[in-house]
Amino acid sequence: MTIGLAKDTYIIGAARTPIGRFLGGLAGLRAPELGAVAIRAAIERSGVKPAEIDGVIMGNVCPAGIGQAPARQAAVIGGVPVEVPALTVNKVCGSGMIAVALACQQIKSGDARVVVAGGQESMSNVPYYLKTLRQGNKMGHTQLQDGMIYDGIWDYFGDVHMGELADFTARNSNISREAQDRWALRSHMNAVAAIREGRFKAEIIPVSIPQKKGEPVVIDTDEGPRADTTLERLAGLKPVFSKDGTVTAGNASSINDGAAALVIASGDFVKNRGLKPLARIVAYATGSVEPKMLFYAPVKAVRKLLELQGVGLDYFDLIEVNEAFAAQVLADAQERGLDE
Repeated sequence: MTIGLAKDTYIIGAARTPIGRFLGGLAGLRAPELGAVAIRAAIERSGVKPAEIDGVIMGNVCPAGIGQAPARQAAVIGGVPVEVPALTVNKVCGSGMIAVALACQQIKSGDARVVVAGGQESMSNVPYYLKTLRQGNKMGHTQLQDGMIYDGIWDYFGDVHMGELADFTARNSNISREAQDRWALRSHMNAVAAIREGRFKAEIIPVSIPQKKGEPVVIDTDEGPRADTTLERLAGLKPVFSKDGTVTAGNASSINDGAAALVIASGDFVKNRGLKPLARIVAYATGSVEPKMLFYAPVKAVRKLLELQGVGLDYFDLIEVNEAFAAQVLADAQERGLDE
């Protein structure tokens, strides 16, 4: 790879934990502890010394109950010197991605040469809230609120679950239940095949989970993909969010635990150190829409990016789309004219 301008940004190290199921193998670790595993591994793989890191930026959507400054916790536990500042960001599902964009901005502005950026989450460890306790519940009943749902997957503006917005998206774009189930099956089968072929081994850092008795348990494989998934089983699942809806537990996004981190460096740092980068970050863009249309926001972001770069979709050989819900990815692909 030819190293370009001094302020170009390059990925020189990357690592992620396995993706754990809700209350699964990674539930014993808090988000900063998972983040620390990814940060330590990414730095080791980059060839950069921890003391050369100028900053750490980590996305974390549900930080309740894990203590102050989750990103700083992850950085220090992950071996980054205490003199290195850290920043926690929350852009909901895009938190890790915006952390990477912020790292690039710091480097391009000359404020940093090397930044660790990524995301961390433990949905298994988000607490329940008792909101009436602070001021006192004078009489009558009170209710616990699930912090994982309220802060993680609940639309504040429409006061509805994300799954209800996925149902709306399916109706709005005429995405059938069968199409959603077929896409979900495709995703599971692709992931299962990739796991069996060892395609994720290079990027995953195994996580050691301490046990009350005996040796630690090592988690080294994504827990979500299901080899026993079939179209018939998916078709037999009932709608979750509305009686006449099409979004089910089988074609909806799962609830997970995990972390990922990148080490991002400037072109001059990479060149002077003789490093071999994994990739160059060329451009990024974000888009915002009416809250109930949130699953169409990627379409706006992509259009903005194409305009910034002066290219069309045919410029790219491969496009990766986040699969929040099958309805979302199919609606976005339909809007952008993408094929499989």
